[in-house]
Amino acid sequence: MSSIAKQDPSTSELFGHPKGLYILFFTELWERFSYYGMRALFTLFLVAETTSNNPGFGWTNDEALALYGWYTMLVYMSSIPGGWIADRFLGQKKTVMLGGVLLCIGHAVLALNSETSFYIGCLFIILGVGGLKPNISSMVGGLYKPKDERRDLGFYIFYMGINIGGFAAPIICGYVGEKINWHYGFGLAAIGMFIGQLVYIWGQKYLKNVGNLISKDNEVDREILTRPLTAIEKDRVKVLLISFLLIILFWAAFEQAGGLMNLYAEQKTDRDLFGWIVPASVFQSVNSFFIITLATAVGAFWLKWKKKGKEASSLFKIAVGIIIMALGFSFMSAASVQYEETGSSAMYWLILAYLFHTIGELCASPVSLSFITKLAPLKYASIIMGLYWAATGLGNKIAGLIGQSAQDLGEFEIFTGIAIIWSLIGVLVIMLLKPLKRLTHGAEDNEGAARDEMAKELETSTN
Repeated sequence: MSSIAKQDPSTSELFGHPKGLYILFFTELWERFSYYGMRALFTLFLVAETTSNNPGFGWTNDEALALYGWYTMLVYMSSIPGGWIADRFLGQKKTVMLGGVLLCIGHAVLALNSETSFYIGCLFIILGVGGLKPNISSMVGGLYKPKDERRDLGFYIFYMGINIGGFAAPIICGYVGEKINWHYGFGLAAIGMFIGQLVYIWGQKYLKNVGNLISKDNEVDREILTRPLTAIEKDRVKVLLISFLLIILFWAAFEQAGGLMNLYAEQKTDRDLFGWIVPASVFQSVNSFFIITLATAVGAFWLKWKKKGKEASSLFKIAVGIIIMALGFSFMSAASVQYEETGSSAMYWLILAYLFHTIGELCASPVSLSFITKLAPLKYASIIMGLYWAATGLGNKIAGLIGQSAQDLGEFEIFTGIAIIWSLIGVLVIMLLKPLKRLTHGAEDNEGAARDEMAKELETSTN
């Protein structure tokens, strides 16, 4: 039998990356299609009048934003127990499978037309995202060996899958939901999740060597489970926790997209495009469109920047991302001024804001995922990834609170405040970059030397 015939599918590659990456790519693409399809409709459905041809719950903006904040927070906070279950009981791969099943149930129930089913569907989605989200991201990192330079690019490819789903969902689910029936839109999101789950089940043969539970019967794995963290590992956990604070702040501003900016598009933006009124939910796809079209350019910029010997650490990129994203809110400030003067604001202000938000996201978010897989101790890999998504969830909750405050303080004040304060936060991180980078112990710059240092320290501690 030829060596090709004997080749293990889990070790085979396609376009220079493990084939398992593309299984995770398409699984996450369809999971994000379902999530962003639902998110595009969420607040719009809640505020839709009960007496309209396509009735919603008839809530106020304030009530809708409050639920949006709690819901999106819980969606990501559930990643902590999801990561813990993976690390202690099921492993990442099986926990992703369980999360996918729960998501299929949740989105299907959400498509039913009753208030009770709406809340039950949201509960299942919260639990499902908690199982899937932290663990599928960790599995991407597990496809690559520690010194593999393809890891960052692998996360960019994975991130593209997220945003292809995020681009298509608001257009398809959003249009059907707004123009035909809200629950048909939610139903399309459910179909997307079912497709993603089928892809993941089919692709298990390419994921044999990743996402498995650390075994207590294996001597190497048992050493990983029982030994205490080294001083280097503790420092790396510290800098990860600091980076999570930045993630909270980033998403607290960025996630105005699904709440305040979504309602702004629906209620205060002139959406007339050559006689066609653009559905407000469609604007939720702009961010993903820019990610798909700009991800390669942003990645190439940072690669060229690094080759020139300039600062290109993950923490630096996150700080730059925060600043660029913050500057995007200056366009929303301009939109608010135009609305006060004329009674409506132009669509291009939203487009420009989403452009800057996207560039900021491309600098910060995929880099953060890769950063975690480089620094997190192996036995806590999933729960630390869960903490990352929990930080994202807390940012979502704060975003909802900020959006609610706009009802009293005014949108111009909120948009302008974010632009100024978040820019200053980014500048402060850059000023503190050197001491922060010392805590990584060369995880990005000299991984081999860092591991040698850790091995010596472990040897000393066990003698």
